[in-house]
Amino acid sequence: MANDIDNTDLKILRQLQDNSRLTTKELAAAIHLSTTPTFERMKRLEREGYIKKYMAVLDAEKLNCGFVAFCYIKMKQHTYENGMRIMEAVQSINEIAECYNISGDYDFLLKIYVADMKSYQRFILRILGDLDCIGSLSSSFVLGEVKNSHTIPLPE
Repeated sequence: MANDIDNTDLKILRQLQDNSRLTTKELAAAIHLSTTPTFERMKRLEREGYIKKYMAVLDAEKLNCGFVAFCYIKMKQHTYENGMRIMEAVQSINEIAECYNISGDYDFLLKIYVADMKSYQRFILRILGDLDCIGSLSSSFVLGEVKNSHTIPLPE
């Protein structure tokens, strides 16, 4: 962690991870600091990239995207071009919420949201199937969500 972040900054980050809709006044009260320095610190944390963005966490079930699959992908050949094609392709595929370039038996891990198993089948055949740089894939399906946290563990 950078040297220019102190305990007050960590308090701000903890509060915003829990609720990014806090007003500056509410945030200042929670960390026991006045609003102007709280606002200035928050803007600095944004500017320096500690805070990447603010977002709402949506309910996938209510939006008919509650079928979650993890898809492990192996490239056909381990070339720079194939890796780049996959990384570029996933950027524009809405069903893919997360993509990681991983080590081990597979090259990429995708987290995919669709409506149901039939939708996932169509996704695999019509979207991922069109990427000829993919050699093979393996899927795991979420049976139940035990923990889904977007928080980063911060030092106390």
